[in-house]
Amino acid sequence: MYGGNPVKLWYDIHDTATRKTILSGSTTTGNLTLGNYIGAVSNWKAMQQDYDCFYFIADLHALTVAQDPVALRERCMSFYAQYIALGLDPEENTIFVQSHVHEHAELTWILTCMTPMGYLNRMTQFKDKSANVKNVHAGLFSYPVLMAADILLYQADLVPVGQDQKQHLELCRDLVGYFDNRYGAGALKVPEPYIPEVGAKIMSLTDPESKMSKSSENEKSYISIIDQPKKITKKIKSAVTDSDTVVNYDPENKPGLANLLTIYSVLSEKSVPTLVEEYEGRMYGHLKGDLAELVVSTLTPYREKYEDLMKHQDYLRQLMRAGAEKATARASVTLADVYEKTGLLPR
Repeated sequence: MYGGNPVKLWYDIHDTATRKTILSGSTTTGNLTLGNYIGAVSNWKAMQQDYDCFYFIADLHALTVAQDPVALRERCMSFYAQYIALGLDPEENTIFVQSHVHEHAELTWILTCMTPMGYLNRMTQFKDKSANVKNVHAGLFSYPVLMAADILLYQADLVPVGQDQKQHLELCRDLVGYFDNRYGAGALKVPEPYIPEVGAKIMSLTDPESKMSKSSENEKSYISIIDQPKKITKKIKSAVTDSDTVVNYDPENKPGLANLLTIYSVLSEKSVPTLVEEYEGRMYGHLKGDLAELVVSTLTPYREKYEDLMKHQDYLRQLMRAGAEKATARASVTLADVYEKTGLLPR
């Protein structure tokens, strides 16, 4: 299973003339959560047959705050294994580590040189991320430009984003405009946001007014896709709800219960009204118990696959190298065009 070269080169297996390109990535904080699976990865899996997909581990973004080098390397390996375990096919997709493709850093510098300070000052995520940081570094301030470079390098048509991330695509559009005005059009392409309608936002189990986050300091607030069954069950049974006992969908007055019903609906492929009808006359505890069983049965195959992959890290490194080669094949073409337009000498 883990021998040989399991990945063909990108240009052998993708018809980029007919398939649109999708790009997305994830920073290496915590572990992927049930929210990531429902809101992102499950959608990525559905796309891999119809789109030219690029998915990356955003380890350069992790450097915007202090990191332990050993822990960072371990998390990168773990994240890559989680991607594969969740069903992203390295033959159908380009899956790579961001720092393995040096074009990201090069395009970031070129774009930074034309990004107005005022634009970065208005980025809402910088304000959120810097609120709890004692010493704010330039990298945290300018990291939206790196996010823009990540996207623009691959001539992406669509970028799966949450509602709170659309501002970064607007920055992409503005940067392309600045670049085109200064150097001429044609090198960079403006993508469109792809926002899934169903299950796009799963909330915290302890604070249902906030999004479930893999970087949360409260482990009870999220379910990791590699959590053991007992831990999953305990987290769901202790999830914050309300003092009522009637199961109905009311996000405004019963956000905790509404969140559990949303998770149940997505994983069971039953509509919320159907679930409400099934639990008529039953207590919250019944719903939580059944949901815990459903989440465990959904995630157990992925956790077991992950554990197996982590025992074969040479194989994972082989996939990483192949993914970086495929990503570089696309990114280097874009960067060559940028070099030509900006007057930088080609290699």
